[in-house]
Amino acid sequence: MKTLRISLTVNGEVVEREVPARLNLVDFLRHDLGFTGSHVGCEQGACGACTVLVDGETVRGCLLLAVQADGCKVETIEIMEFEDLRAAFHRLNALQCGFCTPGMLLSAQELLQAKPKPSRAEIREYLSGNFCRCTGYQAIVDAVEAVARARGG
Repeated sequence: MKTLRISLTVNGEVVEREVPARLNLVDFLRHDLGFTGSHVGCEQGACGACTVLVDGETVRGCLLLAVQADGCKVETIEIMEFEDLRAAFHRLNALQCGFCTPGMLLSAQELLQAKPKPSRAEIREYLSGNFCRCTGYQAIVDAVEAVARARGG
């Protein structure tokens, strides 16, 4: 199996490793580095459970090879600081099993940074790439909307 040397910054720390050429980023983060906050769901980029930030933008960690992240800044849910969003998800019951929650939170935060006052339709559209099998999305949209209002959006 062919391996390649990569160097990237993960959650503020420089990481250098020899990795298999076909190893996807989320498996690298979970199995090699121990950052298990991003989950592996469909492995096809459809569910959003594997969402991470690469150079400040949300990406599906299952669709990006670890070698493609060489030289990039990668951030996982473990270091994200948006306690208001987490608290709103908890308070408004926008999480149940929690499997989709990391991807939902990262996507919601990205939306609120880009558009501080999104409509409910815009929230639904933006989060449409993150599947939740438990909540029916109503509470998730409520939580994101509440945080937008509280942040002054």
